Amino acid sequence: MSPFTHLLPDWIPAQELLSLLLVLAICAAIGASVGTRIGREVRGWIERTLFEKIPGYALIRSLTRQVAGHSGESTWKAALFQSDEALVPAFIIEELDDGRYTVFVPSIPTPFAGAVYVLDRRRVFPLDVPFTDAVKVVSRWGSGAKDLVAAMEKAKPVEPVPAH
Repeated sequence: MSPFTHLLPDWIPAQELLSLLLVLAICAAIGASVGTRIGREVRGWIERTLFEKIPGYALIRSLTRQVAGHSGESTWKAALFQSDEALVPAFIIEELDDGRYTVFVPSIPTPFAGAVYVLDRRRVFPLDVPFTDAVKVVSRWGSGAKDLVAAMEKAKPVEPVPAH
């Protein structure tokens, strides 16, 4: 950048400005190329050969897409898990063939660290709430959990009242 910085007045931070413009131009070129067929193939190749070998990359990519609303998959479905002591915010990872769930119970306030359990479906209450709302409850030390409980109670089947 030095040869070009001498072309501009001394009062302009030319080296920093030109460096920023160069970085932005490179990012724009990469962004435009990823939109092409060849660019998508190159990106896929780079992901398969390099990034997917990094532990946790596929999970973080999937979660990021889900949070951004660009994922057709529902990697983690919000739920409440009935422990021995209380209801605990959780995420359903998958349903097993026998009907049980693999459930991730996050640590508060870090939604991406925690424990994994395989639980009987009677102890897991799937919630019809956006993934981002459940993550907010975890990252805000439980603030907003009343909305998760309300969603669980709304989804519970109504027990018929016995006739007298």
